[in-house]
This record gives sequence, C-alpha cells and structure tokens, in this order.
Amino acid sequence: MLTPHPRPTFGAGLRLLALALLLATLRPAPVLVTYGPPQAVTTTQPILGVHTRLTDEVEEWKIQRSLRLVREMGASWIVEFFPWAYYQAEDGSVAWDHIDQVVGHAEANGLTIIARLGYTPDWARPPDTPLTYLDESAYDAFAAFAAAFAERYRGRVNYLIVGNEPNLSFEWGYRATTAADYTALLRAVYPAVKAANPEMTVLAGALAPNLEPDGSPWAVNDLTYLRGMYDAGAADYFDGLAAHAYGLTFPADAEPAPDVLNFRRVELLRAIMVEYGDEATPIYVTETGWNDHPRWTMAVRPGQRIQYTLDALAYAAANWPYVRVMALWAFRYPAPTRSYPDYFTLVTPEFVAKPIYDALQSYTGN
Repeated sequence: MLTPHPRPTFGAGLRLLALALLLATLRPAPVLVTYGPPQAVTTTQPILGVHTRLTDEVEEWKIQRSLRLVREMGASWIVEFFPWAYYQAEDGSVAWDHIDQVVGHAEANGLTIIARLGYTPDWARPPDTPLTYLDESAYDAFAAFAAAFAERYRGRVNYLIVGNEPNLSFEWGYRATTAADYTALLRAVYPAVKAANPEMTVLAGALAPNLEPDGSPWAVNDLTYLRGMYDAGAADYFDGLAAHAYGLTFPADAEPAPDVLNFRRVELLRAIMVEYGDEATPIYVTETGWNDHPRWTMAVRPGQRIQYTLDALAYAAANWPYVRVMALWAFRYPAPTRSYPDYFTLVTPEFVAKPIYDALQSYTGN
C-alpha cells in the first residue's frame, strides 16, 4: 500500500517574502546631498583657517556639514589631506570621487583649499614598509599624481603641500631623514606640478618643531633641517613655506628661542629664510593651536586655550605680514581618538560645537 506524501505548502515562505518586500519599502530613501547655491565667508579675520581632517569621512552629508560649520565660524581657509595611497591604483587609474566631494563642498562654501598630498601606495614602496615610506625610486610616480591633481582642480585648488613633517623619522618611513632627500623630492614634484598647472602655489616644509639633538634617530631639528633645505638648493622648488606652530603650555606672546618650542618659533624659521635671501617667500601656518586635555602635560586649561588662540590670531595679524594663513589643528575628527588629540578639536564627531568654536565665531564677527 502506498502512503500518500503531504503536498508542499508555500504559505509561510510567501508570507516571509511579502514581509521582506514591505520592510524594503519602509527603508528611508538615501540622503540626497547637493552643493547648493554658492556661499561666501563673512569674517573680520581673513587669516583664520582650520585643518579639516575629512580624509576618512565617508558620508557626504558630514563633509557638507563640517564645511558649512567652518564657514559659519568665519574661517576662510581649510587644509585637507588627500592621501595618494587612497586614490591611485597600480595601473594608474585614480578614484577621484571623494576628493571631488570635498573640493565641491568647500567651493560651495566659499573656502580656500590647501591640499596636502602624501602617503605612498603599496605598489610604489618596498614590502613591509609603512604608508609614510617614500624613497627616490617613487618620486616620479608621486610627482605624476601631484601633477594630475593640480591639473584636475586647476582654478579650484590653488595651494598644494608636498608631504608632511619630513624631518621626523616616522613621517619618512621610519628611516633617517635628510633635508637633501626632501629637496630631491621637491625637485621632482615642483616642475611636474607647474607644467600641469602654472598657477598652483607649491608649499614645502610643514616641518615638525622639535629640539632633538644632532644624530637623533627620531627627528632632525626643524631649524637645522630648514637650513639644510636651503643648502641643498630647495629655494628654487617651492613658492611658500608651510609651518607648524604649536603653543604647548606657553601663551601666544612668549618669546621664541632655539631651545624653546612655542607659537612664535615661526619667527626663527622666518629669520633663516631672510638669512638665505628668501624674504619674498610667504609662510603658511598649516597647523597651530593649543590643547586642553585635563591630564596631558602639554595642555592648558580650556579658558587659556581660548585666550591663547585669540591672542595668536591677533599677534600674527599685527606682526607677521609674511604669514598668509593660520590654520588651527583640528576642526573635527570623523571619530573620537579617546585620547588627548580629541582636545585639539573645535567640534565633536557628533557636530557639537565646543566653547572655543563659539569664541572664534564671535571673534570673526559671526
């Protein structure tokens, strides 16, 4: 005798499918982000800028909101890092999308962009080396990327920094760093960029202030390094000097000295430029500021941070005619570091403005 098999039923499956389709229709539509009408920065302090750190910001609306807050604070300039390693493949193709977003939203907000290029793709450096490793064998490849960047954003991005803090071993791929090596990089990059976009202002330096002794494996003193650059012939290969000027625990007007790290160390860099007959070349302070972490030994109190920052802007405007911009480090991070770097920022990752943001907004007439 044959036992009849039960007929298959699809009711439960159909109900699940219907539920899935219903849930799909209830999902919110993707956020449509447009540049919007062009805006202009209103400010009484045209020297003010910020380092925006949008490199790792993946959501376009957050890029837009960050740059709108920069404009509303009264800052005219941004410094942004565009890592070569993030964008160019070994076959030469470049993923420009993220850069296009940052440039487009900055432009819509009336902001002047200083683009910092750096970080080496794995195909352009030896195995098991860090992103900061860039040796002479890859100088031409880096120069070609910088030239392509300059050409693509001609008329939209007019300032470009070659590398970052090359006088630190860490920023030179954990190798001994020399001014001659960096000058060789400038010698490769400068003519390539100028051929692609003659209007691009090429900035060199961005040296890390430090007091390391001669022969240190960690860094070369920034004053020594700048002299080395001039001795190696670097003056012909940059249009402006990028400088970093952190106040640490000193007020903005503290006197500079070769054995002291403070805000006015910029004046010592300037003296070297004048000594080498390069007084016509301007300085762009692309990182500056104070930190108000409650336990970091190089920090100050929040009220001091605000006052020192405002004093620094006033001092630079009154005494440094050769300085074009003062870019505060840093406007906002995409995510918290959960350490002292968070206390350099002006706005939290959640877009909560800190008191220093409000003070700067008031200072710029906004």
